[in-house]
Amino acid sequence: MHFDLTEEQEMIRKLIRDFAVAEVAPGADERDRTGEFPVEIFKKMADLELMGIPFPEEYGGGGADTISFAIVVEELSRVCGSTGITYSAHVSLGGAPINLFGTHEQKQKYLTPLCTGEYLGAFGLTEPNAGSDAGGTKTTAVLDGDEWVINGAKCFITNASYAKNLALTAVTDQSKGTKGISAFIVPTDSPGFTVINNYEKLGLHSSNTTELVLENVRVPKENLLGVEGNGFKQFLATLDGGRIGIGAMAVGIAQGAYEKALQYAQERKQFGNSLSNFQAIQFKLADIAMNIELARNMVYKAAWLKDQGRSFKKEAAMAKLFASEICMRACDQAVQIHGGYGYMKEYQVERFFRDAKLLEIGEGTSEVQRMVIAQQIGC
Repeated sequence: MHFDLTEEQEMIRKLIRDFAVAEVAPGADERDRTGEFPVEIFKKMADLELMGIPFPEEYGGGGADTISFAIVVEELSRVCGSTGITYSAHVSLGGAPINLFGTHEQKQKYLTPLCTGEYLGAFGLTEPNAGSDAGGTKTTAVLDGDEWVINGAKCFITNASYAKNLALTAVTDQSKGTKGISAFIVPTDSPGFTVINNYEKLGLHSSNTTELVLENVRVPKENLLGVEGNGFKQFLATLDGGRIGIGAMAVGIAQGAYEKALQYAQERKQFGNSLSNFQAIQFKLADIAMNIELARNMVYKAAWLKDQGRSFKKEAAMAKLFASEICMRACDQAVQIHGGYGYMKEYQVERFFRDAKLLEIGEGTSEVQRMVIAQQIGC
């Protein structure tokens, strides 16, 4: 077994860490306050050729591996969860289904501009009445001549305001249950397609979370993504990869909160000693450091399995579940170590705490992850 990063992975880590510190961190608190989307940050990431890092060079991607993708998400999230989730969704939800299931022509037309950063990737699965039960999709697509006519609504969709096209699911045959769900690539400027951006969220304020309304939206027949009736299966496979992204984001946020707490404990004096000299605080920090290390190893293992072309569904679910739950605990303890100051925005750990909660919900709740794991172990 070999745990060292490759030279290329180390180079990517240094590049994105330097970028995150210099370009992402300085405005993170202000973006959290105002909800301003980090457009300029992603333009700069496109200039660094990071927007398509795990996709084939043939389509403008970086040709790197999934571990490299996880590293980028982790380092961005270490300073700004909103930037981390935007990037993760762009790659693992926006680009991945096109890369996995698209034709060569579809990849040229839709994956290439995602890789070059022309616009952001998005993915339409969740609906008002179909969250954890994604098989309960109500959006429909009916073939009318050479066009599909799509009607329905999606909710909690990341990046849609900044996407020119996105993949989404719709029912094409009501009689077949989940085997009657198909996937489509839909331009967001299509007549009848409305993107609504008015959610008020607990955290991740500068990420873009939207509703989609589709009223008789027409797309060409060739915009079917993959095989008709395979949409549900395709998007479950997409979610497996997306869980690696959420796991990496959890590791990053936990790492950022831990570093803030450690620094504070070393500098803050009470009863004539630094907080870091008190065993109660030492044990909190030791537990956080241990859990982050375990979570990172789990995320990297799932990514490695994916890169080897091996089954990774169970490992991705485990990594996402464990990393998101230890992230929430790490942020909670980081606030506790800060005491009253931890409750104040100035010390940033309250932002990490608010941002962390989504990770136990998005890409499948903790309960859904346990269902997936149970299924994979034969229960």
